[in-house]
Amino acid sequence: MANITFINEQKEVIAADGANLREKALQNGVDLYTLKGKLMNCGGYGQCGTCIVEIVEGLENLSEPTEFEQRKLKKKPSNYRLACQTIVNGPVSVKTKP
Repeated sequence: MANITFINEQKEVIAADGANLREKALQNGVDLYTLKGKLMNCGGYGQCGTCIVEIVEGLENLSEPTEFEQRKLKKKPSNYRLACQTIVNGPVSVKTKP
């Protein structure tokens, strides 16, 4: 099991290993998007890059960044991920809208 802690929202979510970070956030009422993202997000298909999150702890418990993530986040810190492209395999702490 993977515990996902959303720091800004002070919410902890329990997920099965292999869960998609974006899906678990939305299922549990965690808002990932700024205004622009709310209007223009791609619905989790990895095309827009608006679901950026900061991984505070547990980076080693996530899937490897996809090629799209690497391109979209190349000027961001290495602990930034796209929630829609991230698979959770263990405990992780996340800051939304970094």
